[in-house]
Amino acid sequence: MKKKRHEVILSIIRDSEIETQSALARALQEQGFDVTQATVSRDIKEMGLIKVPGSTGRQHYVLSDQAGEARSRHVRVLRDSCISVDQAQNILVIRTAAGMAMAAAAALDQMEIPEIVGCIAGDDTIMAAVRTSEETAKLVEKMRDMIRNN
Repeated sequence: MKKKRHEVILSIIRDSEIETQSALARALQEQGFDVTQATVSRDIKEMGLIKVPGSTGRQHYVLSDQAGEARSRHVRVLRDSCISVDQAQNILVIRTAAGMAMAAAAALDQMEIPEIVGCIAGDDTIMAAVRTSEETAKLVEKMRDMIRNN
């Protein structure tokens, strides 16, 4: 039963941009599966599903091996928009082309970089809060490499 449910989940997320566990539970129920949100939550974890931005910009579930494609897209946004990366204590300061900070900050958020606590974006500047100054220094180098080498 679980194997069949997992196959149906894959089919559902391939055909639709499912944004929430409850939406996935409803879709499964429409397919004849008697599931709870707790069951769906376990299935998501077991199957390695993750959320990525969809065509509308909203998050939806995909199989984790599609995550590499999403990460590549995020790196491309950063590479195309970022001008410089610098450090101010535990703040990562990223300068972008005019009007690109929001898109670059969204890409950073989607990448779920563990050192970054959160981002604030203006028109051409992003300030990303990082837990420690040491992590920020390492992240500056990572970001510079990412922007240059990808």
